[in-house]
Amino acid sequence: MSADSTTLAFDTSCKIFVDGGCGFQAPGLHSFIFEPMFTVGGVEFNKPMLLALLSTLVLGVFFWMAFAKPKVVPGKLQMVGEAGYDFVRRGIVYETLGKREGEKWVPLMVALFFFVWMMNLWSIIPLAQFPVTSIIAFPAGLALVVYVTWMTLTFKKHGFVGGLKNLTGYNKELGAVLPLVMVIEFFSNVLVRPFTHAVRLFANMFAGHLLIVMFTIATYFFLNGLGFVYAPVAFIMVCVMIAFELFIQAVQAYVFVTLSASYISGALEEAH
Repeated sequence: MSADSTTLAFDTSCKIFVDGGCGFQAPGLHSFIFEPMFTVGGVEFNKPMLLALLSTLVLGVFFWMAFAKPKVVPGKLQMVGEAGYDFVRRGIVYETLGKREGEKWVPLMVALFFFVWMMNLWSIIPLAQFPVTSIIAFPAGLALVVYVTWMTLTFKKHGFVGGLKNLTGYNKELGAVLPLVMVIEFFSNVLVRPFTHAVRLFANMFAGHLLIVMFTIATYFFLNGLGFVYAPVAFIMVCVMIAFELFIQAVQAYVFVTLSASYISGALEEAH
């Protein structure tokens, strides 16, 4: 069975009352492994990569159509685009960085928010049915962009010594505990934060996809003999998990961008 056909990871002949020792085919890591679909210039493209590229295309087309010819009285598409842009600008960037410092970072944060959200949304879109961010490479890549921006801004604003003070929480008023605090803050900022920034998004999307796949497989698995009594329960859980996942997808995009803005805000803070 190819990896692409195991997105729902079950044998179609396997049901609860089928003879031959067939058991429930639980989803696992194989549900996140996809064979290359084609190769371009030595680069192999699989389903998650194509969905990530499609996310870029969809968002690019949407915002171009929304703002290519802006009107004083916006149409429906422009109104939706402005609402999304304003939500990130006012609800995340201004709240975290302030209006004066935050305005220059709005484009980056808007791009991050909608890109993460779009890659999450593929989980519940028919035919795609896979959250791109459940592959750790994608959250890690986005977290790396934020990390490099954060570190560059820190040392550019404060210089080398001032940047180290900023990253280590240097404050001479801490007295004897200052060395311990500096070590903890250094490891937290330089190593732990970028790791948790990526893993938080990855883990939530990974777990959510597993649950949806598990209940989807269970629905099919019970559609045989007396299993029809249990199948509706599994199907209801599929619907519940999809609704819950819609909420989590938006929340994770919000959290990812809020943390990104907070890291940049920290880089702009004056050392004590």
